[in-house]
Amino acid sequence: MRNWIAIITALAACALPMQAFAHPHIFVESRLEVIGGADGNVQELRNVWRFDEVFSSSVLLDFDKNTDLKLDESELAELGETMRTSLADYSYFTTLTVNGAPLGVQKPEAIHVNFQDGQILVFFAVKPEKPMPLKGRLTFGIYDPTMYTAIDFPTDKDLVANGPAFAKCQQKVVRPDPDEVLSQNSASLTDAFFNDPTGTDMSKMFATRLEMTC
Repeated sequence: MRNWIAIITALAACALPMQAFAHPHIFVESRLEVIGGADGNVQELRNVWRFDEVFSSSVLLDFDKNTDLKLDESELAELGETMRTSLADYSYFTTLTVNGAPLGVQKPEAIHVNFQDGQILVFFAVKPEKPMPLKGRLTFGIYDPTMYTAIDFPTDKDLVANGPAFAKCQQKVVRPDPDEVLSQNSASLTDAFFNDPTGTDMSKMFATRLEMTC
């Protein structure tokens, strides 16, 4: 976990040209539930992340302070707080837009972690940093801008909106086709794009997302 955080931090801080050539080292199966409030705004986004067994094993080695080959409550709490602090600079891999304009998220009150069947499970909720009315074109997604972590929604039912406030909204899950994305953006995906010292938003082009029109 610490190695992962160190790599992400280094990439973001240095904006290395090699960032565009990164490929996933960590694999996550995700569920995102968008909750609509009675006031007509997005109330919160509830996340469940299941990490792959290889990465989970490395986390176990890093955080198993008493070397009993399991993570007790205090060790899990330390892991959750480490993630809560370290992922703040990446908006907890959460991307929100309102009519095309990005919207940030607040720091979660806590990140809860469990270790089941050899895999790390993470549970947390984030709220938009300012009111997000259910009006216009909205998008919700989870992706790692450094491309170090591959986040997947196994089924469309793992990316959902719940609450009566969404009754008047049309919604769909969008799973971009990589070949189509590359074809549509061939003019911009030049050497200059890949070597941009400010970094790129390439992974966003391929990210699964929930699109909504209200």
